[in-house]
Amino acid sequence: MTETPALPALWPAPLADGTVHATVTVPGSKSVTNRALVLAALAAEPGWVRRPLRSRDSQLMADALRAMGVGIEETVSSSSAGDGSGGEAWRVIPAALHGPTTVDVGNAGTVMRFLPPVATLADGDIRFDGDPRSYERPLGQVISALRTLGARIDDDGRGALPMTVLGGGALEGGTVEIDASNSSQFVSALLLSAPRFNQGVEVRHVGGNLPSMPHIRMTVEMLRAAGAQVDTPEAGGEKDVWRVTPGALLGRDMVVEPDLSNAQPFLAAALITGGTVTVPDWPRRTTQPGDALRRIFTEMGGSCELTDAGLVFTGTGKIHGIDVDLSEVGELTPGIAAVAALADSESVLRGVAHLRLHETDRLAALTKEINGLGGDVTETADGLRIRPRRMHGGVFHTYDDHRMATAGAVIGLAVEGVQIENVATTAKTLPDFPKMWTDMLAGDAEGSGAPGASAGAGA
Repeated sequence: MTETPALPALWPAPLADGTVHATVTVPGSKSVTNRALVLAALAAEPGWVRRPLRSRDSQLMADALRAMGVGIEETVSSSSAGDGSGGEAWRVIPAALHGPTTVDVGNAGTVMRFLPPVATLADGDIRFDGDPRSYERPLGQVISALRTLGARIDDDGRGALPMTVLGGGALEGGTVEIDASNSSQFVSALLLSAPRFNQGVEVRHVGGNLPSMPHIRMTVEMLRAAGAQVDTPEAGGEKDVWRVTPGALLGRDMVVEPDLSNAQPFLAAALITGGTVTVPDWPRRTTQPGDALRRIFTEMGGSCELTDAGLVFTGTGKIHGIDVDLSEVGELTPGIAAVAALADSESVLRGVAHLRLHETDRLAALTKEINGLGGDVTETADGLRIRPRRMHGGVFHTYDDHRMATAGAVIGLAVEGVQIENVATTAKTLPDFPKMWTDMLAGDAEGSGAPGASAGAGA
């Protein structure tokens, strides 16, 4: 594995000098990878996670589970089955969870929220700490819910990191109410570990609208695939109530899908330049929020087709504004805002007030940075209003947020002189993004990405 060259503090975003025509192999899904690791760690038998994403967030998850006693062996295998099972694979060997140990969550929402319920099952204390921004991200609902279910947690009354879960080797479980209107991860966090709770769990959401429902559906489908019994509102149950029955989880052999949300900047490049980008292995059925890009970017002026080669997306070079509710797919907002800033008419992005609590306050950050390049963005109560305006070069700050960095690169395709501050933050979920980006513009992007991050390594 070759060492990635150091990136400049200000990365000059390449200007597209023509139409983009490339095949871009996107690394696997972070959301699927980190859920798969948790479920495999809690299973009654060893399992495989094939083509896992190797990024900062997934490495933090793997390292945290190892610290609690789980065996995770990294291998590279070949397969002639044609099912995508070749390439990098992680063998997950469940074990008795134990402390004392410290878990570094970085700024990964999945790690800081999914693992405290796991830690309640450990014999010993598990301390959770992370980046300074992680101290500001919402966690109080998970902490209070776990206490209701029988957990002991020392957080000095903060309702946030850093904190220590005083693991007792088991958790009683039962019924709990939670306001998950700030993050669907609050619900997923409780559901993922619930089969191991003595009584399972009944989670009742009692707040406002739930954001990012596709991620909860992803959690439920993955639980069921691992043998769990889950009752959901979609299955005729009560609205905003999920029930998981206690029971053993199966060790699975799972191939991770490409991360469709991380395909966004590359599809945007086709839309903006009037070119064509093909993303191999795009699933015909998926719970990933990124699948909504097919509809959204088509409405903004492109066209797409699912073929045996993958998703083929073509732009005309004309970009139309859009009025769209992104409440279920909020993570797509930065990329859509970047494209909308280059459109020929006004856009209104709705339903994403919860983005103020993500890696950074994404609504404030997008407004400040796009306007800093001459754009016209106004924050609304639950989103952004974006009016077209001729833009100019300048520094685009990322606030240690990977999706801000890729949004800046998208704008840089059409605006000369854009410099991305700390483009290295893209390593959170999209390893070696700068090389993938320049390879795409050169037309030779197939197989691009960091080692363990292309066709042979999913997420």
